Amino acid sequence: MTNVALYLNPEAFNTKGPALMGRQSAGEGFLRGYLRHARSEDIHFWNVADRPVAELDAFVQAIGALDRPVKWIARHDRLGLGEAGSVHMASPRLAREAWARRSIRASSRYGISGITHTTASSDVTDMLADMMTAPLEAWDFLICTSQAVRASVDLQMEAVRDDLEIRLGATRLPTPELITIPLGVNVDDFAVSDASRQNWRRELDIPDDAVVVLYVGRFNVRAKMNPAPMAMALQRAVELTGKKIAWVQAGWAGSEALNKTYHDETAAFCPDVIYRVVDGRRPDVRFSIWSVGDIFFSLSDNIQETFGLTPVEAMAAGLPNVISDWNGYRDTVRHGVDGYRIATYAPRAGLGEDLAYRAASDWVNYDAYVGSASQVTAVDLGEAAQAIADLVASSDLRRTMGQAAQARAREIFDWSAIIPQYEALWDEMNARRGRAGSDRAAPRNLALNPRRLDPFHLFGGYPTEWLTATTMVALTPGQSAQSLGPLIRSSLTNHGGALLPSKVEMDRMIECLSHTPKIRVADLTALFSPARRPFVERGLLWMAKYQIVMILPRSDASSRRRATGL
Repeated sequence: MTNVALYLNPEAFNTKGPALMGRQSAGEGFLRGYLRHARSEDIHFWNVADRPVAELDAFVQAIGALDRPVKWIARHDRLGLGEAGSVHMASPRLAREAWARRSIRASSRYGISGITHTTASSDVTDMLADMMTAPLEAWDFLICTSQAVRASVDLQMEAVRDDLEIRLGATRLPTPELITIPLGVNVDDFAVSDASRQNWRRELDIPDDAVVVLYVGRFNVRAKMNPAPMAMALQRAVELTGKKIAWVQAGWAGSEALNKTYHDETAAFCPDVIYRVVDGRRPDVRFSIWSVGDIFFSLSDNIQETFGLTPVEAMAAGLPNVISDWNGYRDTVRHGVDGYRIATYAPRAGLGEDLAYRAASDWVNYDAYVGSASQVTAVDLGEAAQAIADLVASSDLRRTMGQAAQARAREIFDWSAIIPQYEALWDEMNARRGRAGSDRAAPRNLALNPRRLDPFHLFGGYPTEWLTATTMVALTPGQSAQSLGPLIRSSLTNHGGALLPSKVEMDRMIECLSHTPKIRVADLTALFSPARRPFVERGLLWMAKYQIVMILPRSDASSRRRATGL
């Protein structure tokens, strides 16, 4: 029977704190799902926080019922992990645990599994790189929550492997085992009700004839997602439909001052949208707020995202999604079935090495690093507005897509379907113990810094397509150099300036675009000195992000790819 010791530090599973993070929500959901659906006769916990067992028992029982014997393994008792056979960690810190395991000559006693959440921070990229030189075994696995993040983890490890082989002549390198298992939800927790819907509409003063678009998540422009493009798309949807649209933002910011700035500036971009805010940390909000929504809307544009749990929560609540075609979102919502995935555009590989260098040198902090990358990630706002408009105009479409989404959530993403995948992995790990072996990749070009790759190379699989020299761009009708003013003055849109062209250069770009129906990126950047061309190229994406220019799709191939999930 499958056994595993769960690495239990309450911080990783606690959703009651003032700074709720996605990894904590995912951790709590996993633990609740494991307690409900695991097949094991006993439950093993590794008390890594060294807390009193009675305190931890109470903490766990507040999440889910303990209906079978519980065995607590003391923090220092790694040999005790051998009784379970595997240990599962709530992070990708496999390398450190592998070294600790070898230090007590216990490499064959238990396997290690870990999981990715965000993979963009320097700490996590170091953890991934460290796996290439750590004493990992064939029975150790890293769980990636989406295909996109798995591709980026593969790329990170490949760069480190190449560096060790080419620079040091290393010939025996462990190959950490990767497996893709999505995050899950307990679908029944997200059941909606007419009573909750009416209560929320009264509390938020939402007109009866308004269609409610819901966003749930942290309010962080740099490290989560930028609300300005979402506001622009909603404003355009109001103009397309002539109907009342209410936007309910349920979340939280780092401080009251940040919260006020976030909402004041966001609302200014959608003056005709009914704008409402709810503190998403309130105990009565987390599950009941889904009842107020008709559509879920989330245009993720950030490399810190790896899976994106809220679209799945929306699916569980029976809401159609309008989301960006970005990272793990691509694994969840089926375009045209459960909702719509909106095309995204990011710089080509090679245009982020200066950003990676500044982050590696500690010249910018993590928020500035991921925020700068998000500033040149564009989502097709016209496509987003039309998707919202179509759903606003048709209650039948909302109902059909919502029903399909809920059925998919129950079949694919409920923990009852996902916990068996974890248990199958742990069974395989136990079966592999005693065998070893690894595959080596052929040498490739040596990265400048394999632990701090260009983000647009490392996360190159996230967008729908890259902007290239042959991409055609055009000035959006009605836009001019004067349109830059509000964007430059807003804190939502003017960060990441070190990656962007100057105001003078942007004026020149717009002047050129105003004299031609469309132009190739290469022809536009050729008007500037070679040293400034990367800034101009990225500036095009910044202007596309805020609808100053339009990126003309190369073909309908990207639409077909989103429709098929490829």
